[in-house]
Amino acid sequence: MFLSKIRAEDRSPYGNFWFEPVGVRSSSGIRVTADAAMTLSSVFRAVSLIAGHMALVPIRFYKKGTRQQITKHPVLDLLNKRPNRYQNSFEWREMLQGHIELRGNAYNEIYANSRGGIDELIPRHPDRVRVEVTADGDYRYRVTDLDGTVRIVPRGSMWHIRGLSSDGIVGLAVIEYARESMGLGIAAKSYGAKFFANDAKPTSGWLEFPGTYKDKAQKQYVRESLQDAQGSMNRGKLMLLDYGMKYHEVGATNEDMQFIETQRFSVEDVARWFGVPPHKIGALDRATNNNIEQQALEYVTDALMTRSSRNVAAINADLLFDDEEIEVEYDFSVFLRGDSVALANYIKTLVVNGIITRNEGRAILGRDPIEGLDRPLLPLNMVEEPAAGDGKDEPDTDDGSQGQDKPSPTSRLVRLVKVGAERIARRVGKAGKLPEAEVIAETLAVPRARAEQWLAEQTDTELDEPQLTKSLLELADEASN
Repeated sequence: MFLSKIRAEDRSPYGNFWFEPVGVRSSSGIRVTADAAMTLSSVFRAVSLIAGHMALVPIRFYKKGTRQQITKHPVLDLLNKRPNRYQNSFEWREMLQGHIELRGNAYNEIYANSRGGIDELIPRHPDRVRVEVTADGDYRYRVTDLDGTVRIVPRGSMWHIRGLSSDGIVGLAVIEYARESMGLGIAAKSYGAKFFANDAKPTSGWLEFPGTYKDKAQKQYVRESLQDAQGSMNRGKLMLLDYGMKYHEVGATNEDMQFIETQRFSVEDVARWFGVPPHKIGALDRATNNNIEQQALEYVTDALMTRSSRNVAAINADLLFDDEEIEVEYDFSVFLRGDSVALANYIKTLVVNGIITRNEGRAILGRDPIEGLDRPLLPLNMVEEPAAGDGKDEPDTDDGSQGQDKPSPTSRLVRLVKVGAERIARRVGKAGKLPEAEVIAETLAVPRARAEQWLAEQTDTELDEPQLTKSLLELADEASN
């Protein structure tokens, strides 16, 4: 407890400097650890941003090979609701991702029940876990509890998520490799604090003494008395000089102000180490309205999706049984929406082309479904190509055989007319009234006068869809002949 309160720069017999292991200091003289790196605003922002976004995105379970969601599963409840008795899912997932970003590994001890299911996932701090390789090539975990007790946890009882790894057993910590870069940033921050604590002056100045000191002791006494007069609570007060001494103030040089550029470089370097766009952690020098949205999408695809795939692989390997036939996915749709205009055009394109229903489009916007909007729309100017070998839709060739290369224009026209007739009949059934003659003429490619005549002949407004469809097809056939 006593040593932890002494500054790391203290090289006295009581200082932490002499108790540090070899290699933990950077060339700048700064001791760089995961906790020390977090004192840099850029590192804290990068880690909290990634960890927060990974905790924000919901995890989905799907039946393998389909898009049918599985909403009831004990592992899904652990991941999205409550993983253990101490934490909710957001703070737990945020903490685990923070461990991966700073230390390269995240550990959770698995507490299983008698049926083989998982009751809790208890996180273990990476600094308190060591991986031990056994003689047979397997490995296990040595966990040090808060009370100092050391336990051995078998591999099957520990959910271990690794970052980038060189041996497949332990993930690599970014801080270990970025020590020089982050040490420079911490050194610049420390220098800046001291610089401004000294009124933004590298030194207070120097004194001109017209005579000579009689001995070294007198010279030392004058220096110390002047320093005491200007230090601590006396800073900024008027100083009185004796014996004709003159004070010469020293201003800041360009080299002294260079730490500002160093700090800017440190922010960009941290962004590179963590793989996030610089504007996400406050470096807006090169960000514009034209490229910032594209950078936001790149952040999702390049940074978040890579991390989510790593977590998904760990879930599949260690938390689910092989025979469960479940696909795990992080739902990033909330990040990929873009602006409101782009989102509206995106949904409109999918709905108009029959890819999704109108209610599915409403679901993307987070709105409740409306009755009657569950059927996909079918564009009138497009029909499905016939399946290969479907002879009834293929043209006759000169030798009397049926062609196998492409459907005839006649078959496509027939399909188009049939679809148009069915759509008109369906609208009549819902609206309870016949459409305008112009609609019938354009849809079925019949003269307007003939469409008006057909409407005049329809005295029975209670015709059902099949009868109305048949009558419209006969109208179209009559017009084509």
